[in-house]
Amino acid sequence: MSRIRLATAWLGGCSGCHMSFLDLGEQLVALSGSIEMVYGPLVDAKQVPDDVDVALIEGAVANMENLELLQEMRHKSKLLISFGDCAITGNVTSLRNFFSVDDLLTAVYQAGPGSIPRSDEDGAVLPELLPRVLPLHQVVEVDAFIPGCPPEPERILAAITAIMEGRPVQLNEDQRTFG
Repeated sequence: MSRIRLATAWLGGCSGCHMSFLDLGEQLVALSGSIEMVYGPLVDAKQVPDDVDVALIEGAVANMENLELLQEMRHKSKLLISFGDCAITGNVTSLRNFFSVDDLLTAVYQAGPGSIPRSDEDGAVLPELLPRVLPLHQVVEVDAFIPGCPPEPERILAAITAIMEGRPVQLNEDQRTFG
């Protein structure tokens, strides 16, 4: 049996979903024979490879870098899973939507103690913010959702195990949510 090529990404959010994934601990070691981690903050890959079987994406789409990475992951992945509440609803990250981008950047980076330039001679220091923070499914097609803030490790394990074994997953009423 070939190993599942798994990629993960952390967009606009707190990284709690990846921490919950790591909380699988010894269960991750047991899964390591069946999964090949090909991209994400847990591995040293610098580019998203082609032919990813499963992509777990956490966080909302808040800036151009997030948007480009999400679109690339969708293009290169057979199954894209919205991983955690920020990815599903925008959650805390989307609170920024109540402010204009210019007001937000000025208040946070120029008006407070110290300042950070928006750009330097070589280009943008700060990623270009999108006008609104968006959940993943408003940008690309999402195949499934793993809810939670962060999702419980057991829910993550159930989703990964079902995918690995090629069996139907236990889904909630919306028929695309694990758990």
